[in-house]
Amino acid sequence: MTTTSLLRLGALALAFAAGSVVVAWGGGIENQKSKIENDARPPGMALIPAGTYVPLQRATNEAASVAVPAFLLDAEPVTNADYLAFVTAQPKWRRSQVSGMFADASYLQHWAGDLEPGPKAPPGAPVVRVSWFAARAYARWAGKRLPTTAEWELAAAAGYTQADGKTDAALKRDLYAWLARPVPAIQADTTTLRPDFHGVRGLHGLVWEWVDDFNTAMITGESRADSGLERDLFCGAGAVGAKETTDYAAFMRQALRASLKANNTTTSLGFRCARDAAPPTAPSAP
Repeated sequence: MTTTSLLRLGALALAFAAGSVVVAWGGGIENQKSKIENDARPPGMALIPAGTYVPLQRATNEAASVAVPAFLLDAEPVTNADYLAFVTAQPKWRRSQVSGMFADASYLQHWAGDLEPGPKAPPGAPVVRVSWFAARAYARWAGKRLPTTAEWELAAAAGYTQADGKTDAALKRDLYAWLARPVPAIQADTTTLRPDFHGVRGLHGLVWEWVDDFNTAMITGESRADSGLERDLFCGAGAVGAKETTDYAAFMRQALRASLKANNTTTSLGFRCARDAAPPTAPSAP
């Protein structure tokens, strides 16, 4: 069984435990602003307005919602061409030289060579088969960072034509059509997807993406036997307390994040970078 199939089964189990598997956009974002004054967008990045992220699940000692300040997010995921520039400048992250502690054996396995992506990794397609360690190293090299779960989910809540995508039928159609398709042997160019309300492409419909705090998903301990484990966050039991039980895609993302280790790489997992938004410029003195 493929990784995608396992994720789908896990998500269905969570949703069934919650009493619903209705295909619908979840209501995990509240009070999101539609515009920011003095919007400053560096090339290739989009400004995501401040908002409030409501986690799909949470521990009893965690806040019910997370305030997310405005931030900058790459408008497209990191491509093979981008990553080639990184490994050219940083030899220790080349396929033949990377430590097994930081990336598993399938790291960049589809590339033709250390500095040759080849026909299976087109320049404009998102880079995949990269670990969290590698993604974080790239982000630091680029002067950026990985987005947090709250930031990523806040950005992903946007529709094509409005900041809140819960009622965006076109987005839901594209999202669930992508979830139903097998992973392609060669990923599509990042520019082929329709931009959302903020000008971001590919948060849905291209590849899964690393977030900085992926390992906080669902559980707080290292195993089921861990005495510090939050039992109400694991498997179906967690779905009973979920705020939004109909967001199938969100359950799939959570299942994926909970299954990963930092050195894992897969054929459908890439990343994009984020940055803190610059503070508002003080008005000039008259």
